[in-house]
Amino acid sequence: MKKFRDTLVKIMTTVFGYGIMICLLVGGLSFFGYLAALIIGGETAELICQVIYKKIYPVLVLLSTSMIVLGLIKMYICKESAFKGGSGKRKPEHADN
Repeated sequence: MKKFRDTLVKIMTTVFGYGIMICLLVGGLSFFGYLAALIIGGETAELICQVIYKKIYPVLVLLSTSMIVLGLIKMYICKESAFKGGSGKRKPEHADN
């Protein structure tokens, strides 16, 4: 069972990494699309902005959301905690005597 879990986690980590990389790349390229539309101007710029906003962004939001869910499932399977800092033990603060 542990071998299956390790294999599953490795696959999920790979898919998560590539998925987030694709999301970041497409998000960055959309900036250049808007920049090109700003330079071009006119009706062509309006069409470029509409394509980015109505066709690319919905897919990007769906992909990024599914990658976040996949990452959270992977963290749950590995019993990782993103909010835990250090060893969890706190040293007592100095009390005024």
